[in-house]
Amino acid sequence: MKQYLDLLKNILENGIEKESGRANMPNTIGISGAEMRMNLEDGFPLLTTKKMFWKGVIHELLWIMRGETNIKYLVDNDVNIWNSDAYRWYQTYCENMGIPKENMFSIVEFIERIKANDLYRFSKFTEPFDHDAVFSLTTFPYILGNLGKVYGHQWRNQNGVDQLSDLIKGLQTNPYSRYHIIDAWNKADFPDMALPPCHLLYQFFVRPLNKDEKISWLNLNCLMYDDRPWTSNMFDENGPDLEMCRLYGVPKFYLDMTMYQRSCDTFLGVPFNIASMSVFLMIMAKISGMIPGEARWIGGDVHLYIAHISAAEEQIERTPYELPKLLIKKQLKTIDDIMKLTIDDFDVISYRYHPKIVQELFTGYKR
Repeated sequence: MKQYLDLLKNILENGIEKESGRANMPNTIGISGAEMRMNLEDGFPLLTTKKMFWKGVIHELLWIMRGETNIKYLVDNDVNIWNSDAYRWYQTYCENMGIPKENMFSIVEFIERIKANDLYRFSKFTEPFDHDAVFSLTTFPYILGNLGKVYGHQWRNQNGVDQLSDLIKGLQTNPYSRYHIIDAWNKADFPDMALPPCHLLYQFFVRPLNKDEKISWLNLNCLMYDDRPWTSNMFDENGPDLEMCRLYGVPKFYLDMTMYQRSCDTFLGVPFNIASMSVFLMIMAKISGMIPGEARWIGGDVHLYIAHISAAEEQIERTPYELPKLLIKKQLKTIDDIMKLTIDDFDVISYRYHPKIVQELFTGYKR
């Protein structure tokens, strides 16, 4: 991931310091706009210059794809990246309900309640609420651990539209469409979100395989009975014919994807985001019978928190290892197959990495 290290260098050399536009957040240095292009045939873009919690990447993506918006599933699987945002949302709820600060749970107590499935006791001195008595910040029901109408809600129920289901149907039935988009930037729902989306738009593109790419696919997946390689002189000028492609299951398309991220915590968030978007692309390619192609990441406000500068400087001195491979072991035909995916359906192969560099994830909750 030399591209990522180059991005860190660019920020360190050219970044401009500015104050945060969010309360309780530190200053950053940053640049306006950046891009990385990752060919997934070269490997799974999981950072090797520090150890990455790849299971957390997949757990969060599965959580989003299922339309979940409560951190219970994540907490139960030791994925804690949303804990502080959920706690900040809880603090906002309590303030709106007039619950005194001294009656609120601490963040430790908050997480313990969620682990214990005690989701309807909102402060230290209240009895549990019945489900029918749950209050709301505005229109979205609150229970302990909720985040409001964040990614999962936008992907699966944005103004009544299941964007993920529509995306899958479109890729399978009309691959050349230019409507293959998931968009989470829904301003009408901002009052009901713990945090507006950072990675807010995904667009998918199909790219037909040419003759040489079809032959390359045959050599990787379908050697002849006597193990001879396929060569171009075995076919006419257009390569393998349609009947042979159907017989051997040669995919018609590569599937490429562009993701736009408005706010980019480049040290902690971006490595997680580029891995997550790549898993998402691989899942969409598999369910569509296509080959995962290029994952293109575009960042808007691309920054490092001041407290992360020394860690970024440490990381850029490390030499990247060869990228690992990601294997999705389950066959995917319908959206129900995706809903049944578990962490055991994924293998990261040959992942070699440098040691962790632990840094604080800034979320702005009131301590």
